[in-house]
Amino acid sequence: MSLNLRQKQTECIARMLNLNQPLNATTGTANEEVYKILIYDKFCQNILSPLIHVKDLRKHGVTLYFLIDKDRKPVHDVPAVYFVQPNQFNVQRIVSDASKALYQSLHLNFSTSIPRPLLEDLASGTLNSDSIQRISKVHDQYLEFVTLEDNLFSLAHKSCYVQLNDPSAGDKEIEELVEKIVGGLFCVLATLSVVPVIRCPRGGPAEMVASALDQRIRDHLLSKNNLFTEGGNFVSSFQRPVLCIFDRNFELPVAIQHDFRYRPLVHDVLGLKLNRMSVQGEKGGMRSYELDYADSFWVANGSLEFPEVAVEIETQLNKYKKDVDEVNKRTGGTHGAEFDGTDLIGNTKHLMNAVNSLPELTERKQVIDKHTNIATVLLGEIKERSLDSYAKKENDMLVRGGIERGDLLSVLKGKGTKMDKLRFAIIYLISSESINQSEVEAVEAALRESEVDTAAFQYVKKIKSLNVSLASANSASRSNIVDWAEKLYGQSISAVTAGVKNLLSNDRQLALARTVEALTEGRPNPETDSYLSFDPRAPKSGSGASSSHLKGPFKEAIVFMIGGGNYVEYCSLQELAQHQQPAKHIIYGTTEILTGVDFVEQLTLLGQKMGLGNVGSSSTSAQ
Repeated sequence: MSLNLRQKQTECIARMLNLNQPLNATTGTANEEVYKILIYDKFCQNILSPLIHVKDLRKHGVTLYFLIDKDRKPVHDVPAVYFVQPNQFNVQRIVSDASKALYQSLHLNFSTSIPRPLLEDLASGTLNSDSIQRISKVHDQYLEFVTLEDNLFSLAHKSCYVQLNDPSAGDKEIEELVEKIVGGLFCVLATLSVVPVIRCPRGGPAEMVASALDQRIRDHLLSKNNLFTEGGNFVSSFQRPVLCIFDRNFELPVAIQHDFRYRPLVHDVLGLKLNRMSVQGEKGGMRSYELDYADSFWVANGSLEFPEVAVEIETQLNKYKKDVDEVNKRTGGTHGAEFDGTDLIGNTKHLMNAVNSLPELTERKQVIDKHTNIATVLLGEIKERSLDSYAKKENDMLVRGGIERGDLLSVLKGKGTKMDKLRFAIIYLISSESINQSEVEAVEAALRESEVDTAAFQYVKKIKSLNVSLASANSASRSNIVDWAEKLYGQSISAVTAGVKNLLSNDRQLALARTVEALTEGRPNPETDSYLSFDPRAPKSGSGASSSHLKGPFKEAIVFMIGGGNYVEYCSLQELAQHQQPAKHIIYGTTEILTGVDFVEQLTLLGQKMGLGNVGSSSTSAQ
């Protein structure tokens, strides 16, 4: 059993778009084609966006698609598929659409289970307007999460870290947020049709979510027709996944530091969102790109260090040129000419081969051009902001537990945006084993000199002085850092990397990856022996009671980070999965995917709520 979350969620959406009819296994569409309109809200648009493209909508018979809050003209003889969150506004719009007879029939799909009061509002509203016959069906879809890659999902819950760590937050707000997170995780498990064994550290949000999720699944399993029956009643833990739940404070630096791998860099520097991003094109103007499972280069090289990616682009370009030359040679074309399909002569067999290879070669060239453009823009940012130096020095601090004072201040007075300097200063604070008061004052003075709002810095300093555990900031494995200085070479794509010094290969294993490794292996380990275990399929016996089958080993894991995750952790967990013998399967999810800037803005907000920081700058994130 292999858990492919993207595939499972896409299948559920395809079924929904085909009016919840069984799909033909060969075509992936319903046997009878029905033309229809799709209505969604903003949240569900974000669920659809990384998975379904316009051509896929056409394939499933969707001819028009609209946001629910927009004014829409009636299309009387066509059914409408609604995919929306179950909330008051959406229910009112549905009642209004039905009463105006905008569409022939309404097929309602809610992203998660609709609460009874809202269902009653829907029923009474359509009854009162004499339009209940227009409601064809109501489905709870349990799809309230955004899948970005086969093994990556987000619940898209904004500012969870602030809400969970806000000193003024009451029990009611915290409980509501925990309930929301549990609801999202339940949707993920229902889509995968698995009941996992749940593990988490004691205390804090991780235990609250784990305990509430355990109870939610237990309650659901009592109903005969439950969502997990098709998953089978596995007894062996090796056939069931383990769900490892953590809280962002488990390993804070990862959310803040600069990273030099391709995926995290593109996300952090170029603002990758819902697998899309825009960069400056070669001839001016913005170019939009999609980076998803359909882009083989992104899938294969996303976890590589930036210089290695530049080398790979160069390799792919040379291979492409060689293949073009080969085709031209075989068909009598000019040596080294750009392959455009116009200069094809020679015997029919060669001609046919060349024509058949044209689409594949054209597609390869488009992918190479796309990543050349992205890498060139990245290089510009790296040189302008010295991002290579930030990544290397932050990593050194976290491994060694400190930095020379001269080095520290030279970075803060050197290149980089205000936010780069603030992130660097916070990593210094977290990595230092003890706070050197005069050094910290010098750092604060340097930040103020650059007009940086220090609220986030003050907040972390306050936490540190209160001895709140910033878990495992210094317990990273002391691995060698490979220096990439001067390693790269002269021409063409290599201009992408020219002048970048000290590019590091970062083998430091994150505390998260090390802990997940221990939890999946199931061997005694002092770091994880105290972790709580929950098995929603087993009879309930004491909170977090542990029995041998809950210890593993596990072949598959779902790792969930409460309070914001990132591509650094995702890459580290995918590397861990591939390097284990036999290879494991790890899905990574989080309440929201955050860049370092996003997360530090949440720290700034917490600092301001505590009355910390200077009012020297209204916005820290100015580029």
